[in-house]
Amino acid sequence: MKEVRGSFANSALTAPLNVTIRELEVNTAIVTWEILEGDPVIGFAITQQKKDVRMLRYIQEVNTTTRSCALWDLEEDTEYIVHVQSISMGGSSPPSDPVSFRTPRESEKLASTVSDQVNREEMEQAVQLRVGELIIIVVVLVMWAGVILLFCRQYDIIKDNEPNNNKDKAKTSSECSTPEHPQGGLLRSNL
Repeated sequence: MKEVRGSFANSALTAPLNVTIRELEVNTAIVTWEILEGDPVIGFAITQQKKDVRMLRYIQEVNTTTRSCALWDLEEDTEYIVHVQSISMGGSSPPSDPVSFRTPRESEKLASTVSDQVNREEMEQAVQLRVGELIIIVVVLVMWAGVILLFCRQYDIIKDNEPNNNKDKAKTSSECSTPEHPQGGLLRSNL
């Protein structure tokens, strides 16, 4: 009876789905997966094998609900195959579909890291440049506003001192005269 119950439990447990490799580095990777809801899973078993090599690594995790596992001590520029199995009180599920991946070379990883750093530096420079451009634009606009205000003020002064101004016609020469110029202001002529 135990064998029948055990084989029934094994057939009821499905293999993990959507097994993927994430955060692939030269010497490490993370394998992730999903399970069907309702499976009585208490752990997982991961087999990791170099392609074309018979030796494999077996990682077993029980009493866990995690859906990922770190693979470590990988060799650079090497192809690996990974299977994941669910573990229940009655046994293990069939293995998942195999997932193969190749670790990058150290030089490839360094090149992508340098490229990422250059891209970040370029973005920071672009942001600094935009801030600098905004500061320059604001300063120029404030200066132009000051020039326009100064011009308007000077124009009013010039307009008020104009000899053909209607206000000047209404004034008598004594109103425009000063002690130094009894005949009228500096702009008045003797007629």
